[in-house]
Amino acid sequence: MPNVFLTPLIAADASRFIEAVRRSESLHKGWVEPPATVATFEQYIKSGQEIRLRFSVCNCDGVLVGIANINAIVRGAFQNGCLGFYAFAPYNGQGHMRSALIKLVTLAFSEHGLHRLEANIQPQNSRSCSLIESLGFRLETLSPRYLCVGGVWCDHKRYALTSEEWPQDRTA
Repeated sequence: MPNVFLTPLIAADASRFIEAVRRSESLHKGWVEPPATVATFEQYIKSGQEIRLRFSVCNCDGVLVGIANINAIVRGAFQNGCLGFYAFAPYNGQGHMRSALIKLVTLAFSEHGLHRLEANIQPQNSRSCSLIESLGFRLETLSPRYLCVGGVWCDHKRYALTSEEWPQDRTA
């Protein structure tokens, strides 16, 4: 499995992020709409800093290969966050996101005190569904018209995992 590094996404990442988004348009079409301009990227990293964690995923050569986030963090009695992730071409399908998600889930449970993570994925995105399932996330339900992607309200499978279900000694 590839070794990857998670680093907080910052304004200085804008140009390499936007280049990776442009390179990955066909890969992401219909699944995710990442920021495609400097202005939208800056808004993306600034918005809601207190309720989300945003990370670039870089390979051992420092190349940006993907993004991994925990969005919509709710504290209090819930301690829940929503996992979001995507790879950039041509690095998709090489195990980078699996390595990154193992690190991010471990970080969420151990250092950020979350109790539960959700992952909401369109049913047709079989590769992402398989990835999440391989990490131990369980399918809870199908949520009709859950998120608007490309101007269309799309159904999503809702997966979840709690800290008790995540092995403490899990490594990438």
